[in-house]
Amino acid sequence: MPPAHTALICVALPSLAFSSQQGQLTGDGLEGFYRAGRRLLSRCLLRVAGREPVAVQARMVAADRARFVATLRPVVDGGPDPDIMVERLRHAHGTERITLRSSATRPLRLPVEVALGTDLAELGAVAAGRPGRALSATVHDSGMRWSSPAGHAVVTADPPPRDALASAGLLRWEFDLPPGGTWSVELRVRADGGGTGRPVGHGHGHGHGTVRPLAGAQAAGDDARVGPLLRTCAEDLHALLLRDPAHPSDLYLAAGAPWRCGLAPAEALAAARLALPLGTRLAAGTLRALARTQLPGAGRESGMIPGPLRDAGPHLPPGCTGTEATLLFPALLAEARRWGLPEQEVAELLPTAERCLHWLRAAIGEGAYLADPGPGGLLRCETQAHAHRAALLGADLLDAHGRPGAVELRQWAEVMRRRFREDFWAEDRGGGRPAAARMPDGRLLPHLGSAAAHLLDTGLLGGGVLAPGLLDKVQTEQLARLLGGPALDSGWGLRSLGVREASYNPFGHLGGAVRVQETALAVGGLAAAGYEKESSSLLRGVLSAAEAFGFRLPEMYAGEQRSEGGAPLPHPAACRPAATAAAAGVQILAALAGIRPDAPAGTVTLRPMRSAPLGEIGLAGLRVAGAPFSVRVSRLGLAMVEEAADGLQLGV
Repeated sequence: MPPAHTALICVALPSLAFSSQQGQLTGDGLEGFYRAGRRLLSRCLLRVAGREPVAVQARMVAADRARFVATLRPVVDGGPDPDIMVERLRHAHGTERITLRSSATRPLRLPVEVALGTDLAELGAVAAGRPGRALSATVHDSGMRWSSPAGHAVVTADPPPRDALASAGLLRWEFDLPPGGTWSVELRVRADGGGTGRPVGHGHGHGHGTVRPLAGAQAAGDDARVGPLLRTCAEDLHALLLRDPAHPSDLYLAAGAPWRCGLAPAEALAAARLALPLGTRLAAGTLRALARTQLPGAGRESGMIPGPLRDAGPHLPPGCTGTEATLLFPALLAEARRWGLPEQEVAELLPTAERCLHWLRAAIGEGAYLADPGPGGLLRCETQAHAHRAALLGADLLDAHGRPGAVELRQWAEVMRRRFREDFWAEDRGGGRPAAARMPDGRLLPHLGSAAAHLLDTGLLGGGVLAPGLLDKVQTEQLARLLGGPALDSGWGLRSLGVREASYNPFGHLGGAVRVQETALAVGGLAAAGYEKESSSLLRGVLSAAEAFGFRLPEMYAGEQRSEGGAPLPHPAACRPAATAAAAGVQILAALAGIRPDAPAGTVTLRPMRSAPLGEIGLAGLRVAGAPFSVRVSRLGLAMVEEAADGLQLGV
């Protein structure tokens, strides 16, 4: 894959726009406008008075828009200062507005030309270095048109060009620009035969095409970074929204841009769960979409939410994301109910959750653990954490709806807890550690990484109570020490593999890079368990990394140790934006207030971080019980509800 870490990527799925820092689209690498995975325009080269403007700034102004500023050296003699500023506003959905502003002291006669081109290549072919040849253009309406067996693309200009030269894909204008005057042209790129295709997350009002499924929350406080972090994370989540083609009212998140712009079940469920403070609509759409994929029948895989294998790093064989998705489904449904998903919608999804739980019990059989992939495979630590949480939250869900099976699930979870504390604990001179996995023959794989954070992510039950975890109190304290220690805490977040482990690589996606999702789970889990020092260090680290990345968090970045005056190193293959990273940013801020709702009981419990690591913070416009929810945490670590649903009581 070509590196994408230096690109400005405008996202409003199913549309993307890739740009270099220069602002010109040259056709090199990934550059261009894409829709539904196909490049509609690869080249858009601007020349003014026969010269290319000099780029001076490029920045994202929103998830779907980038602004490029360039200047022109004097058109007339008069010193070194530029006379013309050129602004290009580029939108993911296929528009670009070019504006020239004159600071010259006399009128200017300016010729402007834009050279256009495309190959109509698929993103995968472009990424693999096989984009195909440039296509010949024809003059069409007020612009250009290209055709291939794969489809057609059209670019139109407003105002129309004075001249259009198909052989060079060239549009030309010439105009008079008075002192202080401006001139603009708007280019529109579309697949011929289709409209602009309004993105899912960028409308207003009501109806299938215009609803905003995530709350427009705001953050403010002593640390000025919390506001732009929450705003950018919410924008990135909206930009990654997709609509179920067969059921357009159901929305879910793509895993990330540019490489994973489709539905990845485990990531979609995990991101929807982390984003619950912004409302339950995303969770409901994700659950409904994935319920329709559940495997039927009576075989070994019956009841699973299917998903592909996923690389598990240098020490473990690939794991099945279908296993993770199947275990996340009942947990997300149970927690969405606590956050306010209407009981009717819960009831409609309950049969799918029951089949997930039946699959879990069948896959375990008479044993205590869940193999992945099974049967007879490796016993992964994080898989046991997912299974234990699914059992306890699933039992909670079954009880609430008068369904059988809860007692058996809790009994199995209790057996697992008792045995796990011995079977998965690797003793060493430093006080021990949870093993990453247990081999079928009983041998432990003791390497330490961020996956251990899943042990602290126990899930939310009723009355603001968290489900019990797999570790006992002493083991939890030791895990907190390890997660907060220099081997895992890079100063920018939690490494996926400790620096002293064999095969450590700061750029290894599961071999040492910082993964934002696991860092967020550790921040919340450590805070809930009372280890605020370690939690605060990770929180500050990922917040500093977010600032360095313009608050658009990538899914991962290098685990190199933070140094004074340094910056986190980007991973050249990371998705940015990424669904789990954007949702993790929301979760990290929510963890400061410790919001634990129980909408069915009409209560919300607050367990704020008493150390107030970011000083005072206010979170407004969240969603609890279907209504706006706002909370403020003081510098003393005291939380106060400022807005809530009518009748919602503060839990003890």
